[in-house]
Amino acid sequence: MLPLLTTIVFLPLVGAAVTAFLPKTRPDLPKKVALGFALADLAAAAVMLARFTPGTVGFQFTERANWVPEAGIQYFMAVDGISVVLVALSALLTVLAIVASWNIEEKPAFYFSMILLLAVGMNGVFCALDFVLFYVFWELVLVPMYFLIAMWGGPRREYAAIKFFLYTLFGSVFMLVGILALYLHPEAGGTFDMIALAKAGASGVIAPGFQWWVFAAFFLGFAVKVPVWPLHTWLPDAHVEAPTAGSVLLAGILLKMGTYGFLRVSLPMLPDAAETWAWFLALLAAISIIYGAAVAFAQTDLKKLVAYSSVSHMGFVMLGLASLTPEGVNGAVVVMIAHGLITGMMFLMVGMVYERTHTRMIADVSGVSKAMPVAGGLLAFASFASLGLPGLAGFPGEFLSLLGAWKSDAFSSYYVIASAVGVLLAAAYMLWMVQRVVLGEPSSAVSGHPDLNTRELSTLVPLVALIVVVGVYWSSLLQYVDPAVTAILAGMGV
Repeated sequence: MLPLLTTIVFLPLVGAAVTAFLPKTRPDLPKKVALGFALADLAAAAVMLARFTPGTVGFQFTERANWVPEAGIQYFMAVDGISVVLVALSALLTVLAIVASWNIEEKPAFYFSMILLLAVGMNGVFCALDFVLFYVFWELVLVPMYFLIAMWGGPRREYAAIKFFLYTLFGSVFMLVGILALYLHPEAGGTFDMIALAKAGASGVIAPGFQWWVFAAFFLGFAVKVPVWPLHTWLPDAHVEAPTAGSVLLAGILLKMGTYGFLRVSLPMLPDAAETWAWFLALLAAISIIYGAAVAFAQTDLKKLVAYSSVSHMGFVMLGLASLTPEGVNGAVVVMIAHGLITGMMFLMVGMVYERTHTRMIADVSGVSKAMPVAGGLLAFASFASLGLPGLAGFPGEFLSLLGAWKSDAFSSYYVIASAVGVLLAAAYMLWMVQRVVLGEPSSAVSGHPDLNTRELSTLVPLVALIVVVGVYWSSLLQYVDPAVTAILAGMGV
């Protein structure tokens, strides 16, 4: 029997290979095969979550073997309370992305194999604890996402795909420099073991000056993926041009890879530099929050509005991480999960409206609640969750991030006050959108279309349930996350 994490990471790879070589005479087969493999992977992730012991410090389900012993490279995977919930989210959104793509007709075998290949990279990043293995999975996600945008995207898909690829590859080069710098360091080097390097960082053997430059390299690698202002410009283009499934996985998981990198690498391995850089991260976070919200307000394209809202929401993750407080870092992780659920649902809803109306212009799709009551109600629900309504998943993470940032000694409280303005702006642009799209009389583009069908509802109901559970019962998530956050901050000595 294969080890659990290996199964979760590489089962989609088997599915991708099988799906890619299915006969072209059966165009209906690839989606069914891909869904079967994705459901099996989700079942394995559910087993992992059920067998994981929450409330304990340390990594579980450890799998380790020599890979390239001459260079000290290992096949080393394990999960803690942070990565276990991210793997589960990745497996869930992969299933929903496949179901949302049920009507894909152009090259379905290649399309669904790319989604499964993307799942391999996403799952692998959150499980890998050897830097080389981590980097391989990190780079792997670029290929399928590039093809998903370039082949099944909108009118400017080639431009958006190349921009996405070049921006993220640019960041990856600097990340590779940081990895090699740590490996070659005379005191801490000689290993790609991420746990060993975190212990070296905590022990103080890495000089603060050296840490500063390595932190800068990793910052460029991770900040592009988040994305942090001003490295965000690839994101709106990629979201707008990507197919619905691509937008769901891009917003739901790929952006979290950047903030996960800060949590797994920058903070524990470079603690002195993290404290030095904290004020700068908080400044960029505050700018991202306000800028993303303000630009979202100006959008006329529904999908672009949701894309810019992601820039704003991910700013709260960076603010929480920069605080270096238990409340702030816990809040950052909760925002990561909540954003994956809520924005994933928002992009699914936008895709469903577009399939019927063939337009994403806010001015053209008014009165959805009268023409399609279920769709209008669920779009309003996702909007309220996105603006941080108490009782839904968007609230606890932002609350904890702001609380932790206010308690932090790493930067000025003015950054927190500015970030709180972003909360007000989020409420404003989301309510503005609800008023124009959900309410009012149905426009000609909206009238006469059927409401959501059973397949579409099957992608939304799990997200609705989880958004409510996380929003009401915070401990359902924090029981996994808090021990891992406590261990990271204890290792940093803050």
